[in-house]
Formats: sequence, structure tokens, C-alpha cells
Amino acid sequence: MRQEEHPLIGRSLDMPHAPATIRPVEDAARFNLRISPDNLAEASAAWGAILPARIGELASSPGRLAACIGPDEWFLIAPLEEQGAIEAAFSALYAKTIHSLVDVGHREVGIAIEGPAAADVLQSCIAFEVGAMAMNEARRTIIDRVPIILFREAQERFRIEVWHSFSDHVWHLLAGICREYELGV
Repeated sequence: MRQEEHPLIGRSLDMPHAPATIRPVEDAARFNLRISPDNLAEASAAWGAILPARIGELASSPGRLAACIGPDEWFLIAPLEEQGAIEAAFSALYAKTIHSLVDVGHREVGIAIEGPAAADVLQSCIAFEVGAMAMNEARRTIIDRVPIILFREAQERFRIEVWHSFSDHVWHLLAGICREYELGV
């Protein structure tokens, strides 16, 4: 199972006084969906919730996240146990609508950054103004030359989706920045 290969599971940081903390996000089913925006209603029906129509918009429903990350591209996250049902629903959609649903769960892992200094921690290694991101916004960006998708789930909570091969680097970079904040450096 992918959970056993998750490079960050079991990691934690003991920083009780840090104004920002990081933690690995539980493994999930992750998909990249490419479909014409004209067929968004059909894709939403297959997904089981409304998919966002505007680039950068993040929509959540119980246990699921959907981010519009391009003019015809969505990044979808759902519980692992729902993966088969999602694949079956989109498979049935192939008969009516041209699209591409690719399982990228083997490629991606999630890191949560939480706390009052979460935006500042991310700002230390991301070029755009992280604090200006609206809640329920998602965007592709780069963190120390590593491509990521950044979600702002709440005022003080962000989520990074990063490739497995870069996750260790991103984890240690964020851990070091969090440690500096904890020490007041």
C-alpha cells in the first residue's frame, strides 16, 4: 500500500512553542483531471461535488479537495478508500465526454503548515506574497526550486502537495524555518 511507502509518515517536530508547525498529511487518492471547462458539470457529477471553475479556486466537500490549477486542469484529493469509486465514475464518463483522469497518488505527498506564523514561514521560501492568498485558494508555485501546489485551507493553515522525490528536501527546509521562528531568530 502507498501508505507504507509515504516518505513523511511518522515524522514529527517537537516544537511546543513554535508559532508555526509542520506535519505530514495522511496519504490520499490524488488525481490530475484534464477536461474542457464546457464539460465541467459532467465532471462535477462524476467527482460527486462541484468542481471550481476559476483558476486558483479551491473547493472542499467532506474529505475531498478540488483545485482548479489551469484553464482545463484540476488537482483532486480524496480519501484512499474512495479511489476505486472515483475511477469508476470517471471511467463511465469516457463514453460521453473526452477527458483524462490520471492517478498521481504515487507521485505526491502532502505537508500541512499551521499556526499564526504559517504564512511567514512559507514566505521565507516562496517568491509571491503568501499572506495575500485568499482562503480556499490554490496555486502552483515553487519552493526553493521545487514545484508544488499550495492550498490555503484556513487563515492559519496551508497544505503543500509535493512530489515524493522532493518531499524530504521541502520537509527539512520548512522544519529549519519553523525552528528559527521558535527560537526567535
